[in-house]
Amino acid sequence: MRIVIALGGNALLKRGERVSADAQRANIRCAAQQIADIAAQHEVIIVHGNGPQVGLLARQSDTTPDAAPFPLDVLDAETEGMIGYIIEQELSNALPAGRACATLLTMVEIDPEDAAFGAPDKPIGPVYPETDAQRLARDKGWTFAPGNGGWRRVVPSPHPKRIVEMRPIRWLLEKGAVVICAGGGGIPVTVDQDGARRGVEAVIDKDRCAALLADEIHADALVIATDVPAVFADWGLPTQRPILRAHPKDLEHFSVDLPLARARRQYGDRCGRSRSPSRSDGCDPAAIPNTQNGEATQGKSLKNALSALRFEAGSMQPKVEAACQFSRDPRRRAVIGALSALEQLVNGSAGTLISMQTHGIEYGRTQPE
Repeated sequence: MRIVIALGGNALLKRGERVSADAQRANIRCAAQQIADIAAQHEVIIVHGNGPQVGLLARQSDTTPDAAPFPLDVLDAETEGMIGYIIEQELSNALPAGRACATLLTMVEIDPEDAAFGAPDKPIGPVYPETDAQRLARDKGWTFAPGNGGWRRVVPSPHPKRIVEMRPIRWLLEKGAVVICAGGGGIPVTVDQDGARRGVEAVIDKDRCAALLADEIHADALVIATDVPAVFADWGLPTQRPILRAHPKDLEHFSVDLPLARARRQYGDRCGRSRSPSRSDGCDPAAIPNTQNGEATQGKSLKNALSALRFEAGSMQPKVEAACQFSRDPRRRAVIGALSALEQLVNGSAGTLISMQTHGIEYGRTQPE
């Protein structure tokens, strides 16, 4: 089989883990042996995330004295080289002698009019306490959203339209190489009327890019490895349960009417009120928190907005979308699950399997939080 494996940035750097080269290398080393075993029997292409890493570089770049901050497209390229290098080195150590492994810097074309530029939702960087998020939103104009028990910076995440380096990717595959490409979703670029490419301040979701790549190279399977064992219904509630198998159409239309208990947990302590880092007194019950310049964006009612989320925007939602998009062809399947169970994800014995061969949605047992 030809398999695209998408390694999540949060899987390569575990939640709460200090951002360091040693920590990332240790996590990648664990994954590398599993990937090497898979590559012994299959063609393998690796895409990796970069959310924690690109956020760290952005913060470092912004606080360096006497130096202008680097734009996100340049930082995306830095993370492609940085993370790709560690993956390639650890994987080369695990592969049989003579098996080629190559990292390719990859540009990905996006639409400059993509709606994502008006609604940033891709989390990058660390989790900030509310007071720090207040200060950064005020001083730097960054946008924040609640997540992981605090606040994370969110940036535009436009949909990928075309992978620029498809020809060299195919050449490497034809030579039997394990290919590492489109890291962090690739380097976002636009194309002007003269055909010149320009970098864009954004971070493309790596799962959406992995699905596009898998489609372009006619892969048989898309494996999305993250830091949770499966896609869950009622995530964060006592009734949460894993989705074991699903038909892509059914999963695409899956929606949860989230109760007020979760609304309070996710959007504020007070009934029906949301809190933003820059508004300690709460805001209108019809507001969904978005801390761009310290203001909350007025929108649908809280209940309707939460119901429409389906899965977390910028996190599980793009994984589900990518998996469903890829698996619409009955000859292909996608699976979402934990990086630690990578081999089981490939053989279909773990995670959430998404396939046209499945009827409806099959749930596992309730797993209280």
